[in-house]
Amino acid sequence: MFTLDAPAEVEGVVDTIIIGAGPAGMTAAVYLSRKKRSIAIVTTDLGGQMSWTLGIENYMGYQYITGRELTSKFEEQVRQFPVPIVMDEVVDISREQDLFAVRTSGERVLRARTVIVASGKRPKELGIPNERKYIGKGLSYCATCDGPLFSKLDVAIAGGGNSALQAAIDMGQVAGKVYLVSRSPWRADAVVVEKAEGTPNLEKRIGFEILEVLGKDKVEGLRIREKASGAEEVLGVQGVFVEIGLSPNTAFLKGMVELDQYGEIVVDQNCLTKVPGLFAAGDVTMVHEKQIVVAAGEGAKAALSAHEYLLKR
Repeated sequence: MFTLDAPAEVEGVVDTIIIGAGPAGMTAAVYLSRKKRSIAIVTTDLGGQMSWTLGIENYMGYQYITGRELTSKFEEQVRQFPVPIVMDEVVDISREQDLFAVRTSGERVLRARTVIVASGKRPKELGIPNERKYIGKGLSYCATCDGPLFSKLDVAIAGGGNSALQAAIDMGQVAGKVYLVSRSPWRADAVVVEKAEGTPNLEKRIGFEILEVLGKDKVEGLRIREKASGAEEVLGVQGVFVEIGLSPNTAFLKGMVELDQYGEIVVDQNCLTKVPGLFAAGDVTMVHEKQIVVAAGEGAKAALSAHEYLLKR
């Protein structure tokens, strides 16, 4: 994995600041570095959602590769170049004459001629009382990351989409019993539904809402209610995985760019936002398909567009 050999200091004004180091951000970094542009990456992690994925079977060049392995391949390619990587969270972007000022939670201010936002998405929360109390104590937003910790234990998975059903399938090979709790009928690809239906230790709870996580110092149960009848049930589980979707990481933009109804950044075919010099790529944008290969391609487009923009200045 990436060892952060690259210098973390950013001197003066750079050509481009890339926010995020998932497949879009890291691809953009490689493309701009090959164009001899001065860049810096600001990110809270390396790999983004790609690193959470257990198995990948649709990224060209690999019949099968794990998310962590593919992340490592991306990182190795970035490491060929002296790219400063600032491990920090961006809290604000503003214009200062013809430059962008990027401020971080660590009170750093970085300046650049262009910015590529590739900040990806974060898991949605259930929104129930004391939810955060159990994070790391049996409640997780990534079954791929934490699933092996629940070997032979009973778990519940919240959600009814592809990610939830895939998590249930994967946990079916690890856990004792798997409860799949969804508010509405499953909304997943047919092949995923078929695999879930064939998971012998999976129990459905369709049409149920989650009321409360139970337990003193760790998860010991989950209280749910059937929407149609109002009947409540307590599932005796030691783990809860929340797989109800993702929200784009755009809070730091604070109205600077146009967002669609899902909170995703609106871009044109060249990854440009309505702000000249501010580009966006990957899952944080309104580009329809949320796939690693698509994010990488959009990262390349954003980098080439930023390079062309700089040439014209």
